[in-house]
Amino acid sequence: MRAPAGPARSGDSLTRLLRPYGWSFAAVVVLQVIGAVAGLAPLLAVVELGRTLLSPGPADHGHVWSVVVAGAAGLFVRLLFTAASSGIGHILDGQVQLSFRRLLAARLGRVPIGWFARRRTGELAKVVGEDVSAVHPFIAHTPGELVAAFVVPLVSLVYLFTVDWRLTLITLAPVVLAVALVPLMMTPARLREQEEFDAGMGRIASSVVEFVQGISVVKAFGGSERAHHRFRTAVDDFVVTFFRWVRGLAPIAAGMQLALSPPFVLLVVLIGGAALIAGGGLAPADLLPFLLLGLGLTAPVAALGHGFDDLQAARRAVGRIRDVLAVPSLPEPAHPRAPRGHRVELRDVRFGYERAEHEVLRGIDLVLEPGTVTAIVGPSGSGKSTLVQLLPRFFDPTSGSVVLGGVDLRELGSEELYRTVSFVFQDVRLLRASVADNIALAVPHAGPEDVVRAARLANIHDRILELPRGYDTVIHEEAGLSGGEAQRISIARALLAATPVLVLDEATAFADPPTEQAVRRALATMAGDRTVLVIAHRLETVADADTVVMLENGSIVERGRPAELLARNGKFAAFWRTRRSAVADGVQRGDDPR
Repeated sequence: MRAPAGPARSGDSLTRLLRPYGWSFAAVVVLQVIGAVAGLAPLLAVVELGRTLLSPGPADHGHVWSVVVAGAAGLFVRLLFTAASSGIGHILDGQVQLSFRRLLAARLGRVPIGWFARRRTGELAKVVGEDVSAVHPFIAHTPGELVAAFVVPLVSLVYLFTVDWRLTLITLAPVVLAVALVPLMMTPARLREQEEFDAGMGRIASSVVEFVQGISVVKAFGGSERAHHRFRTAVDDFVVTFFRWVRGLAPIAAGMQLALSPPFVLLVVLIGGAALIAGGGLAPADLLPFLLLGLGLTAPVAALGHGFDDLQAARRAVGRIRDVLAVPSLPEPAHPRAPRGHRVELRDVRFGYERAEHEVLRGIDLVLEPGTVTAIVGPSGSGKSTLVQLLPRFFDPTSGSVVLGGVDLRELGSEELYRTVSFVFQDVRLLRASVADNIALAVPHAGPEDVVRAARLANIHDRILELPRGYDTVIHEEAGLSGGEAQRISIARALLAATPVLVLDEATAFADPPTEQAVRRALATMAGDRTVLVIAHRLETVADADTVVMLENGSIVERGRPAELLARNGKFAAFWRTRRSAVADGVQRGDDPR
C-alpha cells in the first residue's frame, strides 16, 4: 500500500545527484589535462635551448627564437586552460553543495520528529554544514588536479625514456620509496584514528551548541562550572585522539615528504647522472631534462600525500551525509485516501521510542468527536506529549492505528494530513521571516486582513503594531519576541489555518492571564465543529473541556466530563485537588497562579 522509503533508495540519491554534472566533471578533467601538458612546453623549451647553446658551433638564432615562442605559448595555454578548469570546478562545487544541502533539507523534512530527539544538535549541524563543505576539495580540485598529476609525469616519463632509460629508472627511485609508504597511511588503525578524530570534533561542536542554547539556565542555577567541565572533557578527549593520530601519521608523512622533496630527488638524479657521465654513457647536455622534468615524476605521490587528508575527510563526510539521507522517512501511501469528516479514533495504540518492548503508550483506545474539546491530563512521563504527537503523525504507532475520518493516518498523503491537522507547540520556534509570513505559514495565499484577524484573536495584534515595521518586521533580525509573544504568533498561525483538527500542547503556557482568556475565547469562538485535543495543566483549561482523559504510565485510567470525574473521587479528583492546592498556595505567596 505504501511506497518504500528505505536506505537503498536514499543511498542511490548521491549517485543521482552527481549524474547531471557528469559533463562538467569531464570538462574540468579535460581542460586541466590540456593545461598541464601544455605546461611542459616551457621546461622542454629550456632543455632544447640548453642543448642548442651547449652544442659546438654558432647557435641558430631562428631556432632559438622558435623555441622561446613555443615555450611562451605553452605557458599561456597552461594558464588559460587551468584557470578555466579551476573556474568550472568551483562553480560545479557550489552547485553540488547546494544540491547536497537541498537533498538533506528535503530528507530531514520527511524523517520522523522522534529521530531528531535522539541526535545531538551539533552533530546534525556538522553534517549539514561542515560535512557538506568538506566535499569541496573532492569536487573543485581532485578531479582535475589528480588526473593532471598523473598525466604530466606519464608524458615526462615517456620523453625521459627516449633520452636514457637507465637514468630514468634512477630518477624513479624516490617515487618507489614514497609509494611503499602509502599503504601505511591506510591501515585499519590509521582509519580508525581518523574516525575518532571526526567523532571528537562532533562532540566538541555538540557541547558548544548545548552550552550556548542552555546558557541562561546554566547561569541561573550556578551550573557553569559543570557545563565548562563537559566542554573541557570533550576537548581533552579530542586532544588525546589528535596526538595519537599525529603520532601514527607523523613518521610516515615525514618519510614521504623527504623522499619526494626536490633536494632529495635532485641529489639522486645528480649522483646517478654523474656516474653515467663519468662512465661515458651519458652526454652532459642530456642530464638537463632529468634535472628539470625529474621533479615532476614525484607529483602523483606528492598529490596523493598532500591531498590524502582532504580526500579521506571528504570520504568520511560523504559517508555521514549518506547516513542521514538513508534515514527512513515516514512512508507515504502509494494511493492516498481522503478522510470522510474529522472524527479521530485511536484504536489499541501502542508506541515505544527506542525499543518496541519499552512502551510509552499501552493500548490507548480513544474517540475524539467533531465539535468537542478533549483535555489530556496526567503526571509527568505519563505519555501525554507522545499521544498528541501521533495525530499530526510525528510518529507512527508501534501497533494499533490512528484513524481520521475513517482513514488510517498512514493512508493519508502528507499534504492532506497537514490541511486537516494543525499543531501548536509549547516550545515555539519562529522563522527568520516577517511576522505576517510567520502567521500565514500554513496559508501563504492569505490576505492581510485575514492575518490581522488571526492576530487579533490571538491577542498579539497590538504588540505587532509596536514593532519597527509592524507586520513586515523580520523576526530575529529587526526585532525579537518573548516566549509568550512567540506562542501567540503560533496560535494566530493555527487560527488562520483553520484546520478541522487542532492539537494544542498547553498553548497558553507562557501567556499572561488577559492573553490566556483572549486565546481561550478565540478558540471557543472558532471551534465550531473542530476536533480539539489539548494537553492541559491549568484548571481553567480542564474545566472548559468536554472530555477529560487521565493518563498514567501510558494507559488511560479515567475519562469523562470534568464534573463526572470529580464526583467519582478517583485519580482525576486527586489530581484536581492537588492542582487547586498548588494554585492557592501560589496566590497566598503572591506568585503568579499560572
